Amino acid sequence: MTGTETGAGSGPGSAQVVFGVLGPVGAWDADGPLALRGPRQRAVLARLIVARRHVVPVTRLIDDLWEDPPERALGTVRTFVGALRKALEPDRPRRAPARLLVTEGPGYALRAEPDAVDAWRFETAVAEARQLPPQEALHRLDEALALWRGPAYAEFAEEEWARTERSRLAELRALAVERRAEAALGLGRAAEAVPDLDAHVARHPWREDAWQLLILALYRTGRQGDALATLRRARATLAEELGLDPGPGLRRLEADILAQDATLDLPSRPGQPGQPGPSGPSATASRLWSEAAASYDRTVEAGARARLESTVGLIRSLAVTGAGGLEAARKHRMAAIEAAEEYGDPELTARVIGAFDVPAVWTRGDDPELARHIVEAAERTLARLPKDASEATRCRLLATVAVETRGARTPRGPGAAREAERLARRLDDPALLAFALNGTFMQSFTRAGLAPRRDATGAELVELSARHGLFTFEVLGHLIRMQARAALGDFPAADAHAAAATRLSQRHELPLVGIFTQWYEALRLAASGDVPGADSTFRTAAASLDSAGMPGMSTGLLPLALVSLRLAHRLPPHVDLTADWGPHRPWAEALALAETGHHAQARAALRGLPEPPPDLLYEALCCVEAEAALRSGDRAALMRVRSRLLPAVGQLAGAGSGVLTTGPVDRWLTRIAEAVDALG
Repeated sequence: MTGTETGAGSGPGSAQVVFGVLGPVGAWDADGPLALRGPRQRAVLARLIVARRHVVPVTRLIDDLWEDPPERALGTVRTFVGALRKALEPDRPRRAPARLLVTEGPGYALRAEPDAVDAWRFETAVAEARQLPPQEALHRLDEALALWRGPAYAEFAEEEWARTERSRLAELRALAVERRAEAALGLGRAAEAVPDLDAHVARHPWREDAWQLLILALYRTGRQGDALATLRRARATLAEELGLDPGPGLRRLEADILAQDATLDLPSRPGQPGQPGPSGPSATASRLWSEAAASYDRTVEAGARARLESTVGLIRSLAVTGAGGLEAARKHRMAAIEAAEEYGDPELTARVIGAFDVPAVWTRGDDPELARHIVEAAERTLARLPKDASEATRCRLLATVAVETRGARTPRGPGAAREAERLARRLDDPALLAFALNGTFMQSFTRAGLAPRRDATGAELVELSARHGLFTFEVLGHLIRMQARAALGDFPAADAHAAAATRLSQRHELPLVGIFTQWYEALRLAASGDVPGADSTFRTAAASLDSAGMPGMSTGLLPLALVSLRLAHRLPPHVDLTADWGPHRPWAEALALAETGHHAQARAALRGLPEPPPDLLYEALCCVEAEAALRSGDRAALMRVRSRLLPAVGQLAGAGSGVLTTGPVDRWLTRIAEAVDALG
């Protein structure tokens, strides 16, 4: 690592600083390594990097640095921090606030930029390589793996606080080696991949994917005997190390080698003769998909109802694969329901409607018209079900109604949610209860201050889903708890749930989860007082959201987030009415009129405002309305907003969205009370 790498600055015109943890912990600027004095000072830096820009309380630092803290531990930590600041920001004027290693609340945070830490750059590179063609992926992964100078956090291997992060990075490094090998195989460079893979399986003998790649590489270099010998070595190693037999992937590979199956040879991409195609496990998966689809086409009649139900399962899977899949699922979902209704069998229609139990976390739908048609179809089907239809069938239809009526003020949604949950609990069906709880969550925004109730729902979803392997609903539970704990100001817990959702999404290939955790990072910066950092992160998150296929979330969110950020820190709102405010525009217009001194017009606009929709942004819009009323002197509007916000005393307004906040509810209530008294 050199000082020429892009890093985090401590302020305008200051030297760039980069940090290394993929080996011994260190820091560099343009002139070379920075002097870090002593192991405990380095431990403080490492501990703050592990926290990933979040605050580490001083009490936690003391516990992490010493098994038996000395009497002057607090002063010693402050001395370490002072010395680190001097090393990291040598040109900072005396008494000027630190910009890189900052004091915040009960502790300290290292506000390093995303590309300033080698481990963070490594993670980004591995994630990006997955979307690249083999040649570019190979180059990207070579760069990423070159960042490693030894084991991660090398000198802190025995520290409890480093253990989880060391394990996570080691796992990611192993994955990067395997993805590099896949790229090399895809480029026809099998011989090049063999030495690295051989060393890799020696270090990680329990990784079956690594064994498969090595065996395939040997086979493709014409070493069929070596491939079979390595396969036997893998079988013996797994038995001796773990007491396990080879998994289905290794068994299929052995059978294919013995049969000299043509699929093991380097395939060409359709329309690109001679070009490298998928390899290793991905080739096997592709072949299985094609063969299974062909078998299905041969054996299941074209008009069979089974085809329709299988199609719905595919549509459900599409919805969690990313933006393109989500849009395709919306396109095909109503067509499947209409096709089911043509059979005149309400139980078939109920199964088709209820099979789409895709977890929903955002409370404004992406296609309101589609949602309306789905609810109407569900209600028709409920009315037509025979009396002996199963309660599970009714429960799924009711849960669908509850989820699809989210964000609307109608008694039907909450009623359907309550009845679906009651039936699911009586039936003792974990998957059904998880779906019903999703409906309960979606209908839990009827007023402000309901974060504790949502937190309980999220906790039950996490526990239920983890116990029964319902990983998509387990992710949902963590995201709900991330939102709810943020509303309650418990950011350490919210951070933990965001991290858990991220881990599960990576393990199970759920890319849309990253959208919510990225917005949560912006919220964290906003809540911490880092206005410039939050502003930048909001804009970055919005750019990612543009291609996520979730218009229900993206429309109007960025301008509302930017105004909320300024309101939270008592700055002029600077309402930009040229932006796309979407459904939030009436509130933006009222505030813009008040901000520009058009008070009579602002009061008229306030009188025309409806109550905000019952969704994740309810409290934020209440605060936008309150700011307009405060600026225009509208006593009636202030009293109205006060009654809406009162149930959320002690919470952070809007933070329950997991994406933005307008600041503490208590502060808004105080400002409103003072203004009402002044108005008389």
